[in-house]
Amino acid sequence: MMPRRFGRTCPLFVLVLNIAFTGKECVVAQPTGQDAERGPVQVIFDTDITGDVDDVLALAMLHTLADRGECDLLAVTISKRHPQAAAFVDAINTFYGRPDIPIGISTTAPPRESRYLSLVDRRRPDGTDQYPHDLRDDSDARDAVELLRQTLADADDHSVCLIQVGLAVNTADLLDSKPDRISPMTGHDLVQQKLRLASIMAGAFGPVGSNARHLEANVKNHIESMQQLVTRWPQSVPRIWSDFRIGIAAKYPRRSIKNDFRYDSDHPVRQAYLRYNGPDHDRPTWDLTSVLYAVRPGDGYFGLSDRGVVEVQDDGFTTFRPSADGPDRYLTMSKPQAHRVIEVQRSLVSQPPNLNAPSRVAD
Repeated sequence: MMPRRFGRTCPLFVLVLNIAFTGKECVVAQPTGQDAERGPVQVIFDTDITGDVDDVLALAMLHTLADRGECDLLAVTISKRHPQAAAFVDAINTFYGRPDIPIGISTTAPPRESRYLSLVDRRRPDGTDQYPHDLRDDSDARDAVELLRQTLADADDHSVCLIQVGLAVNTADLLDSKPDRISPMTGHDLVQQKLRLASIMAGAFGPVGSNARHLEANVKNHIESMQQLVTRWPQSVPRIWSDFRIGIAAKYPRRSIKNDFRYDSDHPVRQAYLRYNGPDHDRPTWDLTSVLYAVRPGDGYFGLSDRGVVEVQDDGFTTFRPSADGPDRYLTMSKPQAHRVIEVQRSLVSQPPNLNAPSRVAD
C-alpha cells in the first residue's frame, strides 16, 4: 500500500519542480480550427481507481466537463483489481447522473487494496444505498478489453481520446487482441483507426528533486505492459504524456475539500479524499492533468515538448528520445500555468452535478 502522503515516492520539499522549460521544449499548446470544430471530446477513461484518490478527482472532472458539453464519457475501464472498484465507479457515475456508462475491469491486472472504495457500501437509515449504483461487484462489470474493442468499433474514425491514468494493462491487452465477433480488426488496427489521441499519466522525463532516476508508479508497478504500449503503439496516433513532475507541481488544495463541497456534506468525492488523505493534505493532481489536457488541449494550461519517442527500461525508468516523426510529446508547465491549472481543476472537481445537462451517453 502506498504511503499516506506521497504514494508515488516524492520528498516533501519538492513543491514546484524544474518543469518551466525554455526554448523548443516550452511550446505552448495552441488551439486549432480542427479542435474547435470537433464538438465534445469522445473519451474513454482508463483508470486504476483503487489506491490514490486523484483518480476519483479526475473522474469527477470528466463529469463536470461533460455537464458543460465539452466531452462525452463513452466508457470507463479499470486497470487494477478490487472487488468494489466497478461498483464505486458506477456510484460516482450515478451521482453525476450518468448511471449507464459502461464499466470494464481487467482480468490480468494486479490486485490493490483501497482506503475509500468501501464508501460504496454505505447505507442510509432506511437501508438504501447512500450512493446508489447498479453494479454490486466486479462480476457485474464487463471485460475491459471487450468493452474497449466495442467502444472503438462503434466510434467514428479518429474520434476517440483515450485517457490512461493508471497501469497500461488494459491498453496492452487491447493492442494484443485479435479479431472477434465485435470487430474483424485487431486491437492494434482499432487503435490506429479510431483513436485520435492518447493522454497518458506516466513516467518522469527529468529529475524529481535530486533523484535523476525516478521510477514512476504507473510504470514500475507493471513494467511489461507499459513496455508493450510504447513499442506496439501505432505511430500515427499521438501520445501526450503528463509525467510525475506535472501533478506534483499542481496540488489539489485542502481548502477546497473544506469549503467547496458544502452543498453536499456526503459528496462521495469529498468523502473519498478525506478517507485517503485526511483534511490536512494538498494532494498532487497527477491524473487530473491528463484529463485537463485531453479535453482542453488548446487553452494554454500547459506547454508541449518537441516530438519524440518514449522508451521504458527494464527497471521502469522512462526516457524521452527526440525524434521529428515520433508519436510522443510530454507536458511542460510554468509556475503561472501551474496556478491556473490548480484553480481550474479545483473549480471543475467541486462543481455540483448538473443532472439536467444535455450530455448523457445513455440518452
